[in-house]
Amino acid sequence: MKTTYIKLSLSAVLLLGIYSCKKGEAVSTESYSADSTVAMVTDSVSSVATMKVKDKQFIKTADVNMEVKDVYEATVSIEKTVQDLGGFVTHSNLQSNVISQDTYNTSDNDAMLIKKYQTENTMKVRVPTEKLGELLVKINDKKLFLNSRTINAEDVTSGIKYAEMEGKRIKKTEENIGQLKTNKDKVQLDNDNMAEGNLQQLANMDTTDNIKYSTIDIYIKEPKLRIAEIAVTNTRNIDNKYKFNFIYDAKNAFVEGFYLIQKIAVGLITIWPLLILLGVVVYFLRKRKLTKSEHTKIQE
Repeated sequence: MKTTYIKLSLSAVLLLGIYSCKKGEAVSTESYSADSTVAMVTDSVSSVATMKVKDKQFIKTADVNMEVKDVYEATVSIEKTVQDLGGFVTHSNLQSNVISQDTYNTSDNDAMLIKKYQTENTMKVRVPTEKLGELLVKINDKKLFLNSRTINAEDVTSGIKYAEMEGKRIKKTEENIGQLKTNKDKVQLDNDNMAEGNLQQLANMDTTDNIKYSTIDIYIKEPKLRIAEIAVTNTRNIDNKYKFNFIYDAKNAFVEGFYLIQKIAVGLITIWPLLILLGVVVYFLRKRKLTKSEHTKIQE
């Protein structure tokens, strides 16, 4: 009986040990799986985009340069993603750069214009800073090849504190000016102080806005050239058709010749004094020549 009890006790201890080992293996496996998930999320985007530091304020910006399969499709997708994340697009310049173009005549009247081009787009978008990492991950899904990606987090904590101190100084200056006797100098000091205060408020608004919304510059292009085939008119054949018309050109030549005669006549009338002078000179030269010829004959 005692022997049986001992055997049962040993069996219970053994089973408990086996159960504990399996439980430990299960816990270990779950922990590894969770750590892998965290690592995968962290690796999908730089920590610069998502980091938060106590008592620190950052202005975050990013610059992405990548190649995509279809620029137009990627542009529409990125703009929709930005809107879904609560952001907005401030610039989008989609264009096709023509590398070469040639025209090939396919018939007497028709031709085909072949354009080789590459499409690209330069975008500037803004999203809530807490959504910057998520946007970069979704943009990354559209890439064929990532040329470069730059993420900046500018620490503006000291700048904010300095702005607060400047605000207090401007307010104190306003109080001091208010105690002065009203005159021309006081009005000028008050205007200068107010202008400085307005500039400070504007700077504070810009800083607050840049902290709240991150700015992302995106450049996307297609890695290969596209080819566009555009049906056009065979202009060479049209040019040859109307290049020479004998009847029309002969008529124009006759009219132009008539106009030329009129222009010559008008030109001669314009220089009539010279013509008279030339006529007189020619007359005397001929008369002199005749006189000389008669004198020569008399001598003979």
